[in-house]
Formats: sequence, C-alpha cells, structure tokens
Amino acid sequence: MKKGGITAYFSINSPVILGLTFLSLIILLGNYITKGFLNSILAIRYTSFLDPFMYLRLFTHVIAHQDLAHFTGNFLLILAVGPMVEEKYGSRTLLIMICITAVITGLVNILFFRNIMLIGASGLVFMLILLASFTNISVRKIPITVLLVGILYIGNEIISGIAADDNISQISHIIGGLCGGAFGFFIHKDKFNLYKK
Repeated sequence: MKKGGITAYFSINSPVILGLTFLSLIILLGNYITKGFLNSILAIRYTSFLDPFMYLRLFTHVIAHQDLAHFTGNFLLILAVGPMVEEKYGSRTLLIMICITAVITGLVNILFFRNIMLIGASGLVFMLILLASFTNISVRKIPITVLLVGILYIGNEIISGIAADDNISQISHIIGGLCGGAFGFFIHKDKFNLYKK
C-alpha cells in the first residue's frame, strides 16, 4: 500500500459517476453565485436549430440543477446505483449511455415541449435504475426484478404525469427508464435469444 497521500485511504471506484457528481455540484454552486444565469445557459430549451448552443445543451442539461434539494435527490440515487453499473459495464460504456440518454431526453423536450426548460439528472437516475436491474441476468431468463422495476418506475411516472401538476418532467424519467431498459436488452441480447443452445 502506498504510504501517504489521499490514495492510501480512498479509491476512485467510479470515475464517471464521481466526475458527474462533482461537476454537477460545481455547476450548482456556480448557478447560486450567478443568480441562475448558469442554468439559463446549460438548461435545454428550444431556441433555433441554427443555434449551436442548443446542441451543446443536449448534453449540459443533465449537470444543471434547480437547487440543493434537486441535486441531492438525484445524486443520492446516482451515487447508490451508479458505481455498481459502472463496475459491471465499464466507465467508457457508461459514459456513452449517459450521453445518449441526455441527448434523447433533450431532443424529446425540444420537439414536444418547446416552452418548457429541462434541467437535472433525473432521466439518468431512471436509466441507471433500470440498467442496474439487468446486472444479474442469466441466459434465456428475464429477471422478474427487471419487469417489476420497469412497471413500478415507468408506470408511476405515467400516472404522476397524468395526475400531478408540478414542475417535474415525468417524460424525462420515462425516457431515461426506457433508455436503461434498451441498453440492458442490447448489452445482454445474447442471453435473451430463446433459440440459442
């Protein structure tokens, strides 16, 4: 064991999840300092398809949060589930899945909810939760936990979207969950092949 230094006592067990967490925390603090200006730059919203910053915001909206409660609510779950997912699938693969999920949720918001500003990593939370339920999958068997997680999380968001009148984007939760499910099936597609000997 290396003597001295921070690495003697701590390990960076999940670089993508930790990087996302600390970057989002820095953005949150910066947003407080700039009195909301930073979020107005990073949040996804429709401006024009000729605006190059709109394409950048497809990625940056997941690192911006409204306040500390919004940040904490998302990152308590991300820090609980994310490291397991990153260990299972690898940092590079997880980073690609985060980027894809961010872009898809951003595009859906731009195309169908142009007047609504979207910020936060809640779509990523749902992607990680659905993806985590695939970690113990076995050949030619769909785990009941995958089905239950999908039904409970996505079903709850559909009901909340219909019944609740709040500032929460249930559609980003649903899209994030669908992305997590799609990634899980794609990565483990050989295990779902019913005709495989």
